[in-house]
Amino acid sequence: MSQRIGRTHWKRFAIGAVPTVAATAAVAVSMAQGALAASFSISGSDFKVSAGKLSGTGFANYATVDVAKNGKHVPVSVSSIKNATIVDMCQSVPVDIPVLGTYTMSLNAGGSGTPVKAKDLYIDMTDLQAKKGTFHNVDIGVAVGAMTKGQVNPKDHVDPNGYAQQADSVEILDAHQTVWASSAGTFELSGLHMNIAAGRHDCF
Repeated sequence: MSQRIGRTHWKRFAIGAVPTVAATAAVAVSMAQGALAASFSISGSDFKVSAGKLSGTGFANYATVDVAKNGKHVPVSVSSIKNATIVDMCQSVPVDIPVLGTYTMSLNAGGSGTPVKAKDLYIDMTDLQAKKGTFHNVDIGVAVGAMTKGQVNPKDHVDPNGYAQQADSVEILDAHQTVWASSAGTFELSGLHMNIAAGRHDCF
C-alpha cells in the first residue's frame, strides 16, 4: 500500500493530520501538568530546512513537546527516518548580532549528485510543505508504543498510547520545513558549505 501527497491530495493529508495536531495538544497539556518531560532545551528559534528530495526507510511521525532554554513549550511533530538520504539540502537561521544587525547562518550540502546520508534522523517540525510525498505501506493511527516500522527518539518522552503514523519507506519532493530541532545518529554531509552573511537569506 502506498499513499501519495501532492497538489491534488493535500486536503486528504490535512484531514489525516488532524489527529496529530490533537495528539500534540494532549502532550502539551501533559507536560504542563508535569506528566512528561522534554528531552532537551532548544534555542527558542526555529529555522528553515529545504530539500530537493528527502527519502528513506523506517518512517514514523508522532507528537511531543520541545522546551526552550527560557522555559517556552513548543509542541512539535517529529518525523523519524531510520536511514535517510537528502538531495540539495539547505538550512538557514537568522540571528540578531548586537550593533551589526541581522545575519543569516546557512548550511548547504548534498548537491552535485552526492546526497546527504543520515541514520536515525529525527526532525522536530511545526510545518512541512512539499510538491509530492509518497509513503509505502503506511499505517495511520497506530499507537506510538506499537510501532514496528518507524521509531521514537529515545530522548523524547511520549505517551505509548498516543497517536502515530508509520511507513516502510517515504519519498518527499521539494520539501520546505519549519524546524525547531533535529538530530541523527550519524550525518554525512557531502559537499558541505557553512557560512554567515549579513541580511536575510532564507532557504525558502
